[in-house]
Amino acid sequence: MRLRNVKGARETIASSKYVINKPEDLKGKWNKYFKNDNPIHIEIGMGKGQFIIELAQRNPNINYIGIEKFSSVLVRAIEKLDEREDEISNLLLIRFDAEYINNIFEEDEIERIYLNFSDPWPKARHAKRRLTSKEFLGRYDKFLTRSGEIIFKTDNKSLFDFSLEEIKETDWKLRNVTYDLHNSEFAKDNVLTEYEEKFSSMGKPIYRLVAYR
Repeated sequence: MRLRNVKGARETIASSKYVINKPEDLKGKWNKYFKNDNPIHIEIGMGKGQFIIELAQRNPNINYIGIEKFSSVLVRAIEKLDEREDEISNLLLIRFDAEYINNIFEEDEIERIYLNFSDPWPKARHAKRRLTSKEFLGRYDKFLTRSGEIIFKTDNKSLFDFSLEEIKETDWKLRNVTYDLHNSEFAKDNVLTEYEEKFSSMGKPIYRLVAYR
């Protein structure tokens, strides 16, 4: 369930040193802003930030951008970062609707996309809103490098099966597909999200795939 009406959330976001409030201004200029030529990985729907904060700490030679639509959720990630004694210099956050993602990233600007426990939009008429739909895959194709990839995790089997079929109907390809991530060969380097911890503790399998071109 999404958090709502967190008092002062928008003000906290606007003043945070981690947040880019006008990401459109940095289209094609993200590496310049990071002040290096390191690859850029993004997480769409980053939630409270546990996943991307951990990745940024583990991989200082990669730049990370976390994207979250809801202010009331993004502010929780900011709070986690503010509680730290050290600043993470390779991480930026954006409050943004992924439907318009091509307004903030230029061709060949992003090396990897993480989609973790995305909204399943269960009604058929909302299929185009799913982050693994053909429509969104078309958006990603415009800014992901040719060697880039999408890594998708979910506990929702219907969404996972939908994603597999959508990918097969495009020019994208699949690898490292598993219906039980935590008991697979891919579990070793897996970084958990908040939702992943919750669902796996309940005994639910986690599904994962990698899409590339």
